[in-house]
Amino acid sequence: MKKMLSVLVACVLLCTLMGGCSGKKKDTLVMATEAGFRPYEYYEGEEVVGVDVDIAREIAAEMGAELVIENMEFSSIIPAVKSGKADFGAAGISISEERATQVDFTIEYATSKQVILTVEGSDIMVDTDLDGKTVGVQLGTVADLALEEDYPNVTLQQYNKYFEAAGDLLAGRIDAIVLDALPAAEIAKMDPSLVIREKELFTDVYAFCVQKDNTELLETINKGMQRLLDEGKIEEYTATHSAD
Repeated sequence: MKKMLSVLVACVLLCTLMGGCSGKKKDTLVMATEAGFRPYEYYEGEEVVGVDVDIAREIAAEMGAELVIENMEFSSIIPAVKSGKADFGAAGISISEERATQVDFTIEYATSKQVILTVEGSDIMVDTDLDGKTVGVQLGTVADLALEEDYPNVTLQQYNKYFEAAGDLLAGRIDAIVLDALPAAEIAKMDPSLVIREKELFTDVYAFCVQKDNTELLETINKGMQRLLDEGKIEEYTATHSAD
């Protein structure tokens, strides 16, 4: 019996050292994102870059893993993480109670204002001016959820990509877009007639998300993210990717 217990303990230790009983160390870290959210993730040529990508590459390097980026619709990110198709999600994802029932969130790494983007000459200045208007949002975002719940007199137009919404705004098919301040600033560069209204609707915070109860990965990401925050690296990444 003692000999059998010794063999069992040895097997457990061996499996742990090798990264699981498959005997194979994880050599990739899969990130689910939506690469239309500059400065956090966007395409530069054929490569996805951005603040979240820089953070993720640092964490992957610490783990000795290769970062693999899977670009998808924003509304598909949390299902991909829940199902295990992706190791984590990163796309300027706001923490919410509803999302927290589906995935676990890392520490916060950024704060963002939700703002109104409209065209010059519009009478929309503050959130109460949205009553009776058609407002564009990205499907599944915190703006989508908040407007649906808190603004019953607004007609919502949902989009998979913010740039699709911007096209409709310039064409007069919608009256405004509600989105995060930094991506709004990037979209406003498209056309001088696009204007960000000064007063925000509300403020939210961003985090990465992992599969429920994946404590090991959550702690690893938190450790790397906290180091980057302490070193001021995330501020540097944000400034770099927000530059003209």
